Amino acid sequence: MAPLAKKSPAFSRGPTLPKGPTLPKSVDVVTFGCRLNTYESEVMRREAESAGLGALEGGAIIFNTCAVTGEAVRQAKQSIRKARRENPAARIIVTGCAAQTEPQSFVAMDEVDLVLGNEEKLKAHSYRALPDFGVNDTEKARVNDIFSVRETAGHMVDAIEGRARAFVQVQNGCDHRCTFCIIPYGRGNSRSVPMGAVVEQVERLSGNGYAEIVLTGVDMTSFGADLPGSPRLGKLVKTILKQVPGVKRLRLSSIDSIEADDDLLDAIATEPRLMPHLHLSLQAGDDMILKRMKRRHNRDQSIRFCEDLRKLRPGIVFGADIIAGFPTETDAMFEKSLEIVEECGLTHLHVFPFSPREGTPAARMPQLRREVVKQRAARLRAAGDAAYRGHLSSLTGTRQSILVERDGLGRTEGFTLAAISAGAPGEIVEADIVGHDGIRLIAAPLATRAA
Repeated sequence: MAPLAKKSPAFSRGPTLPKGPTLPKSVDVVTFGCRLNTYESEVMRREAESAGLGALEGGAIIFNTCAVTGEAVRQAKQSIRKARRENPAARIIVTGCAAQTEPQSFVAMDEVDLVLGNEEKLKAHSYRALPDFGVNDTEKARVNDIFSVRETAGHMVDAIEGRARAFVQVQNGCDHRCTFCIIPYGRGNSRSVPMGAVVEQVERLSGNGYAEIVLTGVDMTSFGADLPGSPRLGKLVKTILKQVPGVKRLRLSSIDSIEADDDLLDAIATEPRLMPHLHLSLQAGDDMILKRMKRRHNRDQSIRFCEDLRKLRPGIVFGADIIAGFPTETDAMFEKSLEIVEECGLTHLHVFPFSPREGTPAARMPQLRREVVKQRAARLRAAGDAAYRGHLSSLTGTRQSILVERDGLGRTEGFTLAAISAGAPGEIVEADIVGHDGIRLIAAPLATRAA
C-alpha cells in the first residue's frame, strides 16, 4: 500500500496536532500514512462522537497510525508523547496499522489510554466503554485477529475534513505477501466494498460539492475478486462515471500495474473525467530484487505498461513507490532502479529507504549498511527531483484545469502542484502555465467555475 511520502512540501502534509494545555470537549483525529487512513479517520470521528467521546472532560485525541516503516511508527509515538504534554487532560486512543501489528508497544506507553485494532476503530461501541477504559493492560488493548475479518462495509461519510477532494474506500487488506511488507498483518486479507455502496458514497460526496473523488484501498486492483460475479476495478470505474454524471474528476490512488484489467485500460483511454495520473507500486527496477521481494511483475512489464498507457492516453503522468537498499541489493541492481525512473517516465517519486519490519522475510535477509541505504535513497530522490523539474518545464506554456486545494495552491489533472491566485478550495480553475519555481507550476487563471 502506498503511503503519503515525506519527500518535500510539494508532496506531503504532516499530521496536525491539537494545541493548548487542554482540549475543548471534542474529538480530534491525527492521521498518519495513506489515503485509506484519511477516509477511515472521518468514519472514526463520526463513530467516536456518536459514542459520546467528545463530551469527556478535556476531550479526546485519536491517533490513526501507519506501520509501513519503522520511522512511521517512531513518528507516531513521538506525536503521542507531544500531545500528552500539551493536553494532559485529554484521553488518548491509538489505532491504525501500527496499533494492529504491535499493540503492546503502545499499551506500554503511559501516555496512551486505549489501543484499538483496525476493525474495532470503525465501530461506535469500541468507544462506549469510556471513561472507564484503561483500568489495566488487558483492558487497555482491544485488538482482534484481523485475518478473521471477511467483509468490508461501505461506511458513508459526508465530508473529508480539511480536504478539497474526497476519498472513497473500495477495498481493504491484501492477499499477497511481499517479503518486505507488514501491511497484510495490519489490514488482513483482501476484501471489497460492494459496488452499489461505492457508487452511493461517490454520489453522496459529489452531491455535497466535491469536484474530485479519489478511489482508494490497500491493494485496489484486486477489487471485486470476493464479490458476486467478480467484477474488476475497471467495471467499477465505468459504473461510477456512468451512474454519477455529477462527478467532475475521478482519480485512482496506488495501483498494481500487473493487475490492471482491460476495462480499466479502456476507461483510462476514453474517459476524460478519469484523471490521467497513476501511482504505481513498482518497488524496484531489478528483476532479481523484484523476485526476492515476491513482486508479481518484472522490469520489462513495468516499462511496457507505461509505454502502452502513454499511447492510450498521451500526457498521462506516472508516480511510483521505489525502495532503496533492499537486502542483497548490489550496486548494479540499484542502478536498474535508478534507470527505471527515466525508462518509465516517472515524475512523482515516493522513495523509501528499506526499513526491516519484524516478522517479515526481508528482515531475516542479509542487510545492507544503513549509510549505503541512505545514500541510495538520496540518489533516487535526486533522480526523482530532476524528473519532476523536467515535467514542470514540459507543462510551461500549456493550459491546465486546476483543482484548488487551499488558498494559492492546487493540483492539475495530472496531480502536479500549481500556484494559483484564483479560486476557493474545491473549485476548478482553468489556467495558463507561465512557468515554475522547481517545486510548483505558476498558473495564470482564466476563469473559475464552481465545483
